[in-house]
Amino acid sequence: MKKIYLACPYTSHYKFGFFNILHRWIRFWKVTKKAAELMTQNYCVFSPISMTHPIAIAKRLPGHWEFWKKQDTPFIEWCDEFHILCLNGWNKSTGVKGELEEVKKLNKPVIYHENKK
Repeated sequence: MKKIYLACPYTSHYKFGFFNILHRWIRFWKVTKKAAELMTQNYCVFSPISMTHPIAIAKRLPGHWEFWKKQDTPFIEWCDEFHILCLNGWNKSTGVKGELEEVKKLNKPVIYHENKK
């Protein structure tokens, strides 16, 4: 069974609290649905947003890559393939860029998934 790390952007450019929270929730929901889809295709999936969004909310943890890098890097090392759900802004996301830097160091394959509405 292939081990997949499923990345996507999390934080947003919205400056107003309500819209930022809503945007994060929508991204959480979309990537969680994609993780479930991959699991039904017999992949073992780690989706950092799916698995840490509730934790981040419960303790008001920061949303920036520098904080999450130490949490996510061991899972990037663990995976066989690195997948990206290409939600709006994925190619500008500091977190996704940071994850990709780690993946490139390890020479792991990168798979891109379109965001199906």
